[in-house]
Amino acid sequence: MSEWLVLLIAMAAACAVVLTITVLNQRRVPDDDNPDETPDVIEYMTMMVGVVYAIVLGLAIAGVWEARGAAEDTVHTEAQALHEISERARTYPPEVRDRIRHDVDAYVSYVVHKEWHAMTEKEELTAEGTRLLDKVRADVSDYHPRNDFEGETYQPLVDQVAVADGARSARADSAGATMPPVVWFGLLAGAVVTVGLIFTLQIRRTGRELLMAGVFTALIAFLLFLVWDFDSPFVRDADNTLGAFTSMFPHL
Repeated sequence: MSEWLVLLIAMAAACAVVLTITVLNQRRVPDDDNPDETPDVIEYMTMMVGVVYAIVLGLAIAGVWEARGAAEDTVHTEAQALHEISERARTYPPEVRDRIRHDVDAYVSYVVHKEWHAMTEKEELTAEGTRLLDKVRADVSDYHPRNDFEGETYQPLVDQVAVADGARSARADSAGATMPPVVWFGLLAGAVVTVGLIFTLQIRRTGRELLMAGVFTALIAFLLFLVWDFDSPFVRDADNTLGAFTSMFPHL
C-alpha cells in the first residue's frame, strides 16, 4: 500500500471520528444551552497547532542542516584521500608515481567538471567515474614494492583508496533530496493551517495587527525556504561542497 494512501486514510479516519463525536455530542445539548458559558477553544487550538508545527519545522531544519554537514564532510573525506594518494606516491619510482598522479587528476577533473552535473541531474553517479577510480585502485594495488621503504607506503595508499571509494559511495547515497515528499506535504499543509488560523482570531485592520500577521507569515515562508535550500546540498550549494576538490587540486 502506498504511503500516500495510508496518509489519506489516516487523516480521513481521524477527521471522521472527531466530526462524528462532535455531531453526536451536539444532539445531546439541550435547546436552552448557552454557548457563552462554555470556554472558547479557538485560542487553545491555535496555540497547540502553532506549537506542534514549530516542533515539526524545527526538526526538519535540524535534519537538513545535519545532512548538509554530512555531505560536506563526505566530499572533504574523498578529496583528502585522493590528495594523500597523490602525495604519498612520491616514494614510488617516477613512472609509477606519475601514472598514479595522472589517474588521480583524471578522476578529480571528471568529478568536478562532468560527474557533478550528472549527479545533480539524475541523482546518481556515473559508470565512467567508477571506472576512473578503479583505475587508480589498480595503479596502487598492482604495484609490488621493491624495498622496505616502498612497502611501508603501500598499505597506507591502499587504505586511502578504500577511504575514497567509501566516501564516493556515501556521496551517491546523498545525491538526492533529503526530505521525502510526504514530509514536504506535512510542512506545506501545516503552514497553510497555521497561517489560516490567523483569520479565526478576528484580526482588526489596525497597523500593528496587520504588521504582526505579515511578519508571522513571512517568517513561516523564510523557514520553509531554509528547509528547501538545505535539502539538496550538492545542487544548491555546489560551490561550497566542491571547494574541497578545488582547494586540494587547484591545478585542475
